[in-house]
Formats: sequence, structure tokens, C-alpha cells
Amino acid sequence: MWFVYIIKCVDGSLYTGFTNNLEKRFEKHKSGTASKYTRSHKPEKIVFFKKFTSKIAALKKEREIKKLTRKEKLSFLQSHKMPG
Repeated sequence: MWFVYIIKCVDGSLYTGFTNNLEKRFEKHKSGTASKYTRSHKPEKIVFFKKFTSKIAALKKEREIKKLTRKEKLSFLQSHKMPG
């Protein structure tokens, strides 16, 4: 199982990534060992995730999301609200 996810950082910025273990990857982001970006932009919470059965499909979706402008990402998040 693969996941594409978007993290909201404490400064309001958004980070998009993919992983095969969402909980473990988020913990790495919080500890500052997952990416340069989240090392300097503290992650607050996961605001979106989607499961995929293949790595290729997850990478494709990640690429699609990363190409969006900030305004488009915010619109995407509005239309893909997570429960809770």
C-alpha cells in the first residue's frame, strides 16, 4: 500500500510527499529527518492522504499535486476534506 499525503506546516505552507508507511513518515517529518523542507518548516498535521495499490500510481498523483499552485492546492484540499 502506498500513500500520497499533504502536510500543513506551522507557518501555513504545504508539503506533498508519498510513502508506504504514513505514520512512520510523518514521525520522521516531525523529527526533522524526512526532508530538508520539513526540517525548516515544522510540520503541524496531515491534511490529506490517499491510498494507492501501486507505487507508480502514487508517484503520478504526487507529481500532479506538486504541479499545482498554492491557490489550486487549497482548492484541492477544500474538495477533498478529511474527516475529523
